[in-house]
Amino acid sequence: MTDRQASSERRGSSEQQGSFERRGGSSERRGSFDRRGSADRQGFPPRRGPDRGGRPARPTVDPARQAAYEAIAAVHRDDAYANLVLPAILRDRRLHGRDAAFATELTYGTLRALGTLDAIVATAAGREVERIDPPARDALRLGAYQLLHTRVPAHAAVSSTVDLVRAVAPGAVGFTNAVLREIATKDLDTWIAQVAPSAETDPIGHLALAYSHPQWIIRAFAEALGGDLAETTRLLIEDNERPPVHLCARPGRADAVELADEVGGAPGAFSPYAVYLPGGAPGELAAIGEGRAHVQDEGSQLVANALALAPVEGSDSRWLDLCAGPGGKAGLLGALAAERGATLTAVEVAEHRARLVSQAVRGFPVTVLATDGRTVGKDRDLPEASFDRVLVDAPCTGLGSLRRRPESRWRRQPSDLPPLTRLQRELLSAALRAVRPGGVVGYVTCSPHTVETHVTVTEAARRSGVPVDFVDARPLLPSGMPGLGDGPTVQLWPQRHGTDAMFLALLRRG
Repeated sequence: MTDRQASSERRGSSEQQGSFERRGGSSERRGSFDRRGSADRQGFPPRRGPDRGGRPARPTVDPARQAAYEAIAAVHRDDAYANLVLPAILRDRRLHGRDAAFATELTYGTLRALGTLDAIVATAAGREVERIDPPARDALRLGAYQLLHTRVPAHAAVSSTVDLVRAVAPGAVGFTNAVLREIATKDLDTWIAQVAPSAETDPIGHLALAYSHPQWIIRAFAEALGGDLAETTRLLIEDNERPPVHLCARPGRADAVELADEVGGAPGAFSPYAVYLPGGAPGELAAIGEGRAHVQDEGSQLVANALALAPVEGSDSRWLDLCAGPGGKAGLLGALAAERGATLTAVEVAEHRARLVSQAVRGFPVTVLATDGRTVGKDRDLPEASFDRVLVDAPCTGLGSLRRRPESRWRRQPSDLPPLTRLQRELLSAALRAVRPGGVVGYVTCSPHTVETHVTVTEAARRSGVPVDFVDARPLLPSGMPGLGDGPTVQLWPQRHGTDAMFLALLRRG
């Protein structure tokens, strides 16, 4: 699990601040919100004149747009994570309700749509976006998003962005005004038809511009989906939607149906512990503060529960989570272990993440170790052939949770794969050493990339030096779940199951 996954799973989605009316129109690409009323392509305001003292009028920047700009600028300038910086900005600026929701939509929507917005801005500006000064560039992205993805009237989107640029890059005011006026002359579909390559001659390139994903990620998705570009397109559309918040009602502490009534949500479709939260800030819920629930994607719940349900031969009292930070799966496994008289050892190599795990499992029969999971057999607390169930929630590219982490699709590169897959194989090999004969290992990634899933599992099992058999994971998920494939592994999908794209392989040591 990546750091950005950790922080999001810990806090919940900062997008759940409120809601607005979705924009109409035929384009499936549009999935955004109306704050100012219906679109109006006319009536651009003139530049602000001087005040009564002859001084230039001081621009008034809308607080929600200012907050969104600051978050977007931090992401690009400082490699920050939107789910970390935006809540702090909203608190500092005391934005609540619809203003906070509008700022959140602008931030996450702009970051998701970045690839397409940049292509449109570059065409309208007559220059590559890399040649535009960063403050003006980020403001233009924000303005273009409002013009093309929301019901904000065109004159309001242009004038508010010009005001913003007047505050952060005054030398680019005229340029910004001209570029946005050009963008406002066409709707999103017309722009995509202009900037994207033909779907017939370059289908991947077309999808990349139409649905704002890097081409290498689209190819990875298509490969994992058996080359089905129609379903790949549905996945890309789902990636661009605002994701719901899922809660996990901790077994023995909360019932999902009762929790749903308490928070005004709905029980999950598949996980017996899942609750779908309609909106708001999940961290403020009493159930979370009291340790009765935590924020966790339903797919994450399903794969952890499948490991707990897998049949083992002999004893079933010692469980191990080899990559436990930040503690979502450890929290669920710890609760299940408590109900069954088992104990869980939770391993996390990073000290600060180990502290998060300790907080997540408080009150459960869980021992947290701040150590490297690959030290199985060398660490006296991690003896070989000693655990009945072992979870490897391996560090990965996080391509299965792009809808929750808007900047990650632009940060990840194919060059990230070799070191990650090497680490994944080493951790899975350590897990196979740690599990006793007859016990079960669950290998999980939040990525559908075949190199991180099937290739890693196959190679690690082949090199492990211990006899290994695959366990069919499909019967361990709720009956009636569609699209689980031919087994024995399971790949969950946003467009099929409404979850992150979690992969699960179960292996029994012979």
